[in-house]
Amino acid sequence: MLMRAAVLTGFGTALEVRDVEIADPGPGEVRVRIKASGVCGSDIKALDGKSPVVRRLPFVLGHESAGIVESTGAGVTGVRPGDHVIIAMNGACGRCRNCGAGRFHLCGGPARMAAIMGTMRDGGTRITVDGDGARTMIGIGSFAEYAVVNEAMCVRIAEDAPFDTMCLLACGVITGVGAVLNVARVTPGSSVLVVGCGGVGLNVVQGAVLAGATTVVAADVAEQKLKLAEEFGATHTILVTDLPKQVGEIVRGGVDYAFDVTGVAGVLGAALASTQPGGTTVMVGSPPQGEPLSVEPSLLFASRRLMGTQGGDAAPIRDLPMLAEQYLRGRLDLDRLVSERLPLEEINEAIRHVREGAVARSVIVFD
Repeated sequence: MLMRAAVLTGFGTALEVRDVEIADPGPGEVRVRIKASGVCGSDIKALDGKSPVVRRLPFVLGHESAGIVESTGAGVTGVRPGDHVIIAMNGACGRCRNCGAGRFHLCGGPARMAAIMGTMRDGGTRITVDGDGARTMIGIGSFAEYAVVNEAMCVRIAEDAPFDTMCLLACGVITGVGAVLNVARVTPGSSVLVVGCGGVGLNVVQGAVLAGATTVVAADVAEQKLKLAEEFGATHTILVTDLPKQVGEIVRGGVDYAFDVTGVAGVLGAALASTQPGGTTVMVGSPPQGEPLSVEPSLLFASRRLMGTQGGDAAPIRDLPMLAEQYLRGRLDLDRLVSERLPLEEINEAIRHVREGAVARSVIVFD
């Protein structure tokens, strides 16, 4: 079947919106008609050739998405045509060692490991560009009218839930809120620092509010992002110059929890130094591969904890419906995260806006 897709044919070049071929879903697979897809920093990193999982071209980017099940392959029982779904980044197998221990975000099942590298479980792809198989971003590839994904990646949502906000739950929201609730496990009445207030950072702020933190300090180098952070619940804002000193002027001795959402290697040490003894720092943003992190060792001797996270350590089948419910109850603000809605033909404009830091989230919408 022919469809329109934004194809990456060269690193550092614009995406090409063109006709490509998409196959029927195989056993255990689902073909989803994409209705909305957010533009994430991970997609831009891949476009620039800086992603360890995007090496072979052509490639279809996009992974923060929601849509309608169009058809299913043999053996699929969890969804059926017509179901509205969020496509989760992690389709856990439920059978490997990590899944058995409840660490679904670390699933080592063959289908998930293949998806990380952009293929299906059989090692093949379901998209063809000029006769060549095209890999897809973590097994999704949602900058396209359709995507074939593993059944475990489809999480059903209510039919009246808007696709242009539900898609954000798949990556930016679950990564930010999950870092708070699943990783750091922020406690009520605590103090929180969020460094980097882009799309994911704003969701860390929202997560801290959901967790009951009473002091939420947002830090960034862009004043416009700090204004957004205040709208999402930050009680204090910092235009960064000397982060530990500035934080200490707000919370004497440092905060209980710090989250580095920048992906800039030098920021992590400053975030850690902004916590009190016994505090917790979570690295949410992903620094470039091979770039060393600089941390003052004496900080760790004071029982400070330094943690990492992958997609908010989420179990999608558990966490995505919970977040959707929080949105429908008015406790999670997704509407103001969407700065613009653009058609697929304007994907390169959306990418430019994200690079410039002019948007919280740019969402590609499909009729």
